[in-house]
Amino acid sequence: MSRSETTFHESSQPEDDLLPTPDGVIVGSCFILNGLTWGVTATPFASRTWQLYLTQGALVGSGIGFIIVPSTAVLSQWFSKRRSMANGISSAGSGVGGAAFTWGTAAMIQRQGLNWQASKSILVNWALRATGIITFVGIVIATLLLRDRNSQIQPNQRAFDIALLRSKAVVLLLLWAFISMFGYIVLLFSLSEFALAIGLSHKQATDVVGFLNVGTAVGRPLIGLVSDRYSRVTTAFVLTLLCGLTCFAIWLPAKSFGLTLFFSTVCGAILGVFWMTIGPLSAEVAGIKNLQSMLSLAWAATIIPTASE
Repeated sequence: MSRSETTFHESSQPEDDLLPTPDGVIVGSCFILNGLTWGVTATPFASRTWQLYLTQGALVGSGIGFIIVPSTAVLSQWFSKRRSMANGISSAGSGVGGAAFTWGTAAMIQRQGLNWQASKSILVNWALRATGIITFVGIVIATLLLRDRNSQIQPNQRAFDIALLRSKAVVLLLLWAFISMFGYIVLLFSLSEFALAIGLSHKQATDVVGFLNVGTAVGRPLIGLVSDRYSRVTTAFVLTLLCGLTCFAIWLPAKSFGLTLFFSTVCGAILGVFWMTIGPLSAEVAGIKNLQSMLSLAWAATIIPTASE
């Protein structure tokens, strides 16, 4: 279900560039609120598997997609020297929110319980409803505060500018996005299952995912600082390589809760380097005026990796 959500998340993102104006932001916000919020709050009423795919997959995934692109493109417009640091702080919010929702939802479920019917229908009560309400409030506040610099920058309004593919740097960046997303999805959505497979309890598996998000919240701003000070391309390459080596060196031999927790925390800091560097790298490779078009190509390049998992 989470992978279906991510697939819709990626496939919906190129359409965001069709809404670059202030009016478009308002229209996009309607999609966000109706997709993400209603997708989460409608899930408890699902009684069939296809309804879960529609709510948690299509609606939630599309809603998230309409959030990622505006925040990535708009934020990069406001910074030049500290662009990676700004994106690092912004993407660290996913770690803070991930940790809060991981432990918060688990606590609500344990207190209120899960309503089980047939094997193909799962009803989750107020845990998901509370998540939807919190998400709604947060998105409304963020949308009201969102401002772009399109009038000053005059960006390329093409959703897909194929001419950018003539640049070797653009092609290499898209190839990196394609490959890195394979590993990101496998690790992100397999870690809790791995914890259960080696004999850990459900609470310990929740802690593993929670500390993964803690590592994300702490590590991404620091990585953004390093990326601004040194080469952004080199930083992205080294961290991608380091994340892969960490999986072989720590994850595969992990059989205990302590080692798995250590891996999730360390890897959480460098996992998903794509999300904090794709904006600055796209601006550096294609230019700030072509940022939106470049991001559309990057999102399109990640659809297959997210769908194949």
